[in-house]
Amino acid sequence: MRTEHDFLGDMQVPDDCYYGVQTMRAIDNFQITGSRIDPDFIKSMAIVKKAAALTNMKTRRLSHDIGDYLVAAADEIIAGKLLDQFPLDPIQGGAGTSINMNMNEVLCNRALEMKGLPKGRYDLISPNNHANMAQSTNDAFPTSIKVCVFTKARILIDAMEKMATEFEKKGVEFKDVIKMGRTHLQDAVPITLGEEMAAYASIVRRCISRINRSLDAIRSINMGGTAVGTGINSEVEYIYKFPEVLTELVGEHFETSSNLVDATNSTDSYAEISGALKVSSLSLIKIANDIRLMASGPRCGLNEITLPARQPGSSIMPGKVNPVIAEVLDQTCYHVIGNDLAITLAVENGQLELNVMEPVVAFNLFNSFRYLTNAINTFTEKLLKGLQANREQCKKWVDNSVGIITALLPHIGYEKCSAIAKEAYATHTPVRTILEREHILSKERLDEILSPLEMTQPGIAGVPESHIRKG
Repeated sequence: MRTEHDFLGDMQVPDDCYYGVQTMRAIDNFQITGSRIDPDFIKSMAIVKKAAALTNMKTRRLSHDIGDYLVAAADEIIAGKLLDQFPLDPIQGGAGTSINMNMNEVLCNRALEMKGLPKGRYDLISPNNHANMAQSTNDAFPTSIKVCVFTKARILIDAMEKMATEFEKKGVEFKDVIKMGRTHLQDAVPITLGEEMAAYASIVRRCISRINRSLDAIRSINMGGTAVGTGINSEVEYIYKFPEVLTELVGEHFETSSNLVDATNSTDSYAEISGALKVSSLSLIKIANDIRLMASGPRCGLNEITLPARQPGSSIMPGKVNPVIAEVLDQTCYHVIGNDLAITLAVENGQLELNVMEPVVAFNLFNSFRYLTNAINTFTEKLLKGLQANREQCKKWVDNSVGIITALLPHIGYEKCSAIAKEAYATHTPVRTILEREHILSKERLDEILSPLEMTQPGIAGVPESHIRKG
């Protein structure tokens, strides 16, 4: 054990730990979720600390004899080392001060060790004076959140791109599978299964665009604003050099906020990003539920598509297979929507110069990104790639539907169509049978009007390809 000291007094710290006294106090105070800090967030905070040390050395405020070792320690964390030295619960009081000091202590003790000095010699390399130089939790913590969001957004968007691409492939594969479209869960007019799949691809790509737009809100950072945005204990040169260094390290453009006070006390950008994830979740729920409906049955439902069988569906009903992958996407999206409510309330609850609720914002935002990414990858790999069309079943529903009468409106008029539809419903006779029996149209003309192309793309047939809006 080693003895460390803060202004509350002395505390014993295990000598093999790189964290110190302030982390020890937080371990004791905050045992809330049973979760640990997100590894991507730990690495993101190490990136911010590295950028701060590099910038402070550029302004000559921090000596290379200390700064180079802090940078080397940060590089180890960024590479995935020492992650077990961040034992704190992600939900905590103090606006993230404990997490910030956990990082500062680990950096300093590792730097001391690299120099051949004992851990805890904060008179030589200090968590407050050196690792936290020209910083406050109130600018380092939110900047680290923003860096982490970019990391997680890249991963999520990659998963969504793969999902959209697979839907587009299915759109091509099923372009000739004509089926009944439905509105109000009732028979409507024909559509192709390929058109439905292409529409889902369009939805996913719109979600990607929505998320990308929301990310622009977090390119503005408050580093150098320190405690309340006034820049106390930082230098003008540091404030304007820091974003350049961070941009180079992360590969995303960052810039100093035009109003550091605003950037320190407002967290609306997180609500914007979470809102994009929530709306995307609503769209994914719609897709997953459509898939569940089309796969319903198989004997007593729509049975228009077949999903890969992933596991037995019942502990009592032999042979039952459930759409478990679509169901897990639904449940994940519900969780993201719930996370958004927690984030919304936390963003609303920022008083005066600081929003102290950022830890719960970060926790839920990171979880939303991770959960969505995992669920989307699962859906794409375990359901979408193996989805098959039941062509004969789709054709059967179209042939037996009264909805195809709509295609005849321009040719025989609404009144005659209504009479035929009424008879079809009353006698359970197919529309085509009635039309052929009454000799209302020739068989050749009827085949032409009720062809898949005519019924599913009447406004597009004959229109130049360059004039058709894609996606």
